[in-house]
Amino acid sequence: MSLPRSIPDLGELLASQKYLADQGLATALFLALQMGRPLLLEGSPGVGKTEVAKALAGAFGKRLIRLQCYEGIDVSQALYEWDFARQMVAIRAEEVSASGPFSISEQLFSRRFLLERPLLAALQAGSSAVLLIDEIDRADDEFEAFLLEFLAEFQITIPELGTVSAETPPVVILTSNRTREMHDALKRRCFYHWIDYPTQSREKEIILLRAPEVEALLAEKVVAAVARMRELALLKKPGIAESIDWANGLQRLQMRDLEDSAIHQTLGLVLKERDDLVHVLEQKVLGGG
Repeated sequence: MSLPRSIPDLGELLASQKYLADQGLATALFLALQMGRPLLLEGSPGVGKTEVAKALAGAFGKRLIRLQCYEGIDVSQALYEWDFARQMVAIRAEEVSASGPFSISEQLFSRRFLLERPLLAALQAGSSAVLLIDEIDRADDEFEAFLLEFLAEFQITIPELGTVSAETPPVVILTSNRTREMHDALKRRCFYHWIDYPTQSREKEIILLRAPEVEALLAEKVVAAVARMRELALLKKPGIAESIDWANGLQRLQMRDLEDSAIHQTLGLVLKERDDLVHVLEQKVLGGG
């Protein structure tokens, strides 16, 4: 599928995947696509950063390749590994066969025994893929430095096989929850956009789009209550997904108002920490629907 010709066109494509992008995000995405640059999305957990990549892949019919970063991730887990178990099986099979002493050994470091990890898969898929590098802030400085080189060249060298490069790079989306600062060198390589929690009116639109069975008035009450919760000092503030779940749960239980009974029975859909549950109930910020 060709690139969108305008920012409104891109917004419509994302909306077809049930993702509502505001003007700032749509502009950043449009320019990243047009100019072939990675896009770094930062924001609090739950604001929809990961969903951007999913929506892009769906809108353009591209393969979504996801690299989930975590503390201790290294290059082999992100790029490629050799399947040593299969190599050993092949060696033992060769030892008992009559095919000659080097028939398998010469092929031990061929693609047959290569375990493709997300970055290598994205190189080989090229422009037919969206590469999501999720929660890059969880990885360490060494991995971030490697990633910078990868994004600069879009190629790697496998000593036993040679250089693998992308003829046309994939679309690249990086996300960060800002648990640590990204290095300036990585930020220079990428376009940047901060995603904040949506306005109440936009969050209501998102709920009605993602859960059309929810009544509009109930969605309005839910987003107002969630907005009040986000103003509190919580361990984990509710994201958009929790708003959708809460509205959906209340609708299925046929609870049209946020009365005390409804709140007590369903608050676990929107808050996932016991201390947060206790704090919200003690603050009495949700009563009165």
